[in-house]
Amino acid sequence: MQQVANMPVGEMGAKAPLFLAGRGLSKSYGAVKALSDTDFHLATGEVVGLIGHNGAGKSTLINVLAGVVARSGGIFEVLGRDAGDWSANLARENGLRCVFQELSLCPNLSATENTRLLHPALKGFGWKQRARKTIQSALDTVFPDSGIDVDRPVGELSLGERQMIEIARGFSVTDSPVRAIILDEPTSSLGAEATRQFLEQVSRASEDGISVILVTHRLGEILAVAHRVVTMKDGLVISDQFNDGLSRSELVAVMGDLEPETRERRDAVVRDVPVFSHSSGLGDHDIELHQGEIVGLAGLDGHGQRERLRAVFDAARVSGLPVAFVAGDRVSEGLFPLWSIRDNLTIRSLSALSRGGLVSNEAADRLTQSWFERLKVRAPGIATPLLSLSGGNQQKVLFARALASDARLIVLDDPMRGVDVGTKHEVYALIRNEAETGRSFLWYSTETEEFENCDRLHVFREGRSETILDGERIEPNAILEASFGGLYV
Repeated sequence: MQQVANMPVGEMGAKAPLFLAGRGLSKSYGAVKALSDTDFHLATGEVVGLIGHNGAGKSTLINVLAGVVARSGGIFEVLGRDAGDWSANLARENGLRCVFQELSLCPNLSATENTRLLHPALKGFGWKQRARKTIQSALDTVFPDSGIDVDRPVGELSLGERQMIEIARGFSVTDSPVRAIILDEPTSSLGAEATRQFLEQVSRASEDGISVILVTHRLGEILAVAHRVVTMKDGLVISDQFNDGLSRSELVAVMGDLEPETRERRDAVVRDVPVFSHSSGLGDHDIELHQGEIVGLAGLDGHGQRERLRAVFDAARVSGLPVAFVAGDRVSEGLFPLWSIRDNLTIRSLSALSRGGLVSNEAADRLTQSWFERLKVRAPGIATPLLSLSGGNQQKVLFARALASDARLIVLDDPMRGVDVGTKHEVYALIRNEAETGRSFLWYSTETEEFENCDRLHVFREGRSETILDGERIEPNAILEASFGGLYV
């Protein structure tokens, strides 16, 4: 099914000119077709939402559009002219910016210095002052009152702050205007307020004539700002629809998924002697985890949830409790990108796979193949290098590593970053099933809907666990109220 939309029609009925257009675009890696005979266009000032499962071809398409990889075939035009041998440098010269899912900032440099890398015009005497002014102005526009120190090395900042800098840098201007911007999972590490500010910036950019391609699995954001929604599957565009009254369920159905209408709550966990207990020393609630319990950490972004999560993980390791960690920032904290799926998945289980001091290759293969199939990783096989997988499939391997281990406590640090809606529901069910076997989970997330899977929830405020919600009380309004100090339990 391909419902082809021509161009967005504004309130006055005028059609906007195209910024870019591709016809029959393809990209092959050997015998593998990552993109097949795909048509795509983007009008001036248009916001196009690009959705699809992990591995659907979205990243390949935007890499071709951005000039990061060369297309294998097809016609590509920019501003009405043949793009020829399109490249990242030509894209930048034509005003096309990109904010990729895996952040591109140099961690040893400050936001100011990273801005210099994007803007060749920032050179000569006084470049640093001009670069500082450029990124500070962009941050103040996109994320007012962010409080980010633009002279601090970005490696010392939180993941959310780094993502805000990456986005602001994408919208920053020096000697040439921004005509279009590709945003790949830009809000995956942002809290609710920063996400709201970002969506307002997308709308402002569109009104100013900037074209936007928004790639995200957060369908509500697509529905909030996109004029048109393009859906991909297996390297093909299968749907191209105007956002005229579209619903989340319709988008999910186009992708081939069905969302559960209601999620049944699990039976109450028996809370006797906790498997692990952690005190912050601040006089707030201790975090207790009982056998088979799923405990969440919620609250406004940056109020101490992630720090407490890591403190629990460190304390559990010191205590000798078998514990595993699933990172949301998989590139810097979770993956060995040049290793195979098998080597990444089994690294946490080498002791269990060893016979006489040597790792059994047969046992490692069996363990990997079992979880490879169980989590439905999209790859030719377990020997595939992790670097060749989509972001969502890489995240599946991280989950598999933790679940395949002997860990009795699994710590989840916003683990669904960049994961499609279908995979999310599969993983939710898997977590609940594993909890039924007696495993305990501590789960931090920036997506409030994920907390419906929890048995108990700590809501943080100003670095402290101020409120505990459990059972039917875990619902969005109660979480929001507690985040602002409205409930104390």
